[in-house]
Amino acid sequence: MNQTVRTGPDGSGKRLSEAYDTALLDLDGVVYAGGEAIAHAVESLGTARDGGMHLAYVTNNAARTPETVAGHLTELGVPAEPSDVITSAQAVARLIADQLPAGSRVLVIGAEGLRVALRERGLVPVDSADDDPAAVAQGYGGPDMPWSRLAEASYAVARGLPWFASNTDLTIPSARGIAPGNGAAVQVVRIATGAEPQVAGKPLPPMHRETVLRTGAERPLVVGDRLDTDIEGAYVGGVDSLLVLTGVTTAAQLLAAPPEHRPTYVAEDLRGLLEPQPSVEAVGDGFRCGGWTASADGEALVLDGDGDRIDALRALSAAAWTAAGEGSCGLDAVRALARGGW
Repeated sequence: MNQTVRTGPDGSGKRLSEAYDTALLDLDGVVYAGGEAIAHAVESLGTARDGGMHLAYVTNNAARTPETVAGHLTELGVPAEPSDVITSAQAVARLIADQLPAGSRVLVIGAEGLRVALRERGLVPVDSADDDPAAVAQGYGGPDMPWSRLAEASYAVARGLPWFASNTDLTIPSARGIAPGNGAAVQVVRIATGAEPQVAGKPLPPMHRETVLRTGAERPLVVGDRLDTDIEGAYVGGVDSLLVLTGVTTAAQLLAAPPEHRPTYVAEDLRGLLEPQPSVEAVGDGFRCGGWTASADGEALVLDGDGDRIDALRALSAAAWTAAGEGSCGLDAVRALARGGW
């Protein structure tokens, strides 16, 4: 893919909720964590929706059905319909249905969301490698998924059956911290069999295709907390993105991001949807955003000034990404981040 290398966050004179027709929102780490709404999420989404922005929820978590997710969002104060929810279970089910005839049996290693998505595509979920499946579908099964399910997947994959994974996120945010995600479980089967799955979820094209088919968005903005799924997925799909820092990505990881992980915009939380985005300007050998100026000096990033800490991070991102070019910034950012309040 031939894309221009981003060297800093963009600015926007309009509120993002006005500049884009649809927000493609990740859920875990963006709207909620551990089932509870993240600060400012409910109010921000309500204001964006009332202003005419369409809200769609795009999640790599394949465990729950769209109906369940929509119900949970509505309970949190974010009204949603099942049609507003797009899951990696739906994306992987379409990927499997494109390769197998209707009525094919599929060994399911995961939760109800994956089973429902497979049935929607005319496939038949089964529970054992001895049930004559034609393929294996693996998705997040929740924190209590037994080890025996991973063994069942390994038996079937080792026999040569096609193996599909909803996503390969290694971690997932929870109320108590960062927990293992479906990617960790996929790695177990990979180690046991030496096989590689076909993967549907973000950042890969099957998930982008599913999202476009189900939302019909004309000018979408991907909103996420993960560089390697949400932001890279936007990059692969050729659409703009907003990184919010309420999930797994740290400020230091943002500065070290390679080109495919660099978001169009950066905000602390979903209030960023309701705000114009300040531009980052080149000044001398550095970059200015708000009251902050950042530059690369020898082996370190340097930050001077005062003001909102998110502006400091935007300026630092421009300095780091410019210095890194097409690579990842290896400059020491510890002191600069500390000075900016990070």
